[in-house]
Amino acid sequence: MSTAVLSDIRRDFERVPSEVVRRASAFAASVLADVAGRRGTLAGRIAPLSPSMRLAGPAFTIEIRPGDNLMIHAAMLMAKRGDILVVDGKGDRTCAVMGSIMIRTCRELGLAGVVVDAAVRDTEELRELGFPVYSVGSNPNGPTKFIPGRINWPISCGGVAISPGDLIVGDADGVVAIEREKAESVLDLAARKVAEERARIADIVAGKNLAPKWLEGSLRAAGVLKDGETL
Repeated sequence: MSTAVLSDIRRDFERVPSEVVRRASAFAASVLADVAGRRGTLAGRIAPLSPSMRLAGPAFTIEIRPGDNLMIHAAMLMAKRGDILVVDGKGDRTCAVMGSIMIRTCRELGLAGVVVDAAVRDTEELRELGFPVYSVGSNPNGPTKFIPGRINWPISCGGVAISPGDLIVGDADGVVAIEREKAESVLDLAARKVAEERARIADIVAGKNLAPKWLEGSLRAAGVLKDGETL
């Protein structure tokens, strides 16, 4: 049995394919979450700094101790173009772990966005910058920079287990994470769901079929309606 100590920094991992990212970016996070089994959405505390922000890409995961951003600085220089930094900051709001200088650096490095289960700062400047940033809020206080963490290990972010390379998609509603191995399989389902929803909305606008087809069956299954009974 090996007794080698594993490094806290992993440099190599398999990313969700770029073509899958491209196709997934066309769908709302809500659609992807629905077809992925109604799971994978990060807690609502993690929200975009501006509703217009969108992101899609492979997760580059970082675990930090609350209030310390040492490992984020290291991860920024390790990540590849198109990666999304996903930070397990334990939901801490006592200080900001990223601000204008770091986010501008992320943009210049070609990263696709940042998802932080912690606070950020310089929010007015970040909104003007337009680079996608999702966080639990803001705090003007700065972080420390000396506590070790881990890079590209599985993390928990917003209550969801995320592994390096998983698909991350975010929009005004929030962020969904889909396992790398599963990501491609949900794309056709997402396209079908979008088509069905458009047809449903067209019916509603036309004043037709206002009651969902599944409603009475579900009410009977729940014991609200008896067999043969209708609304």
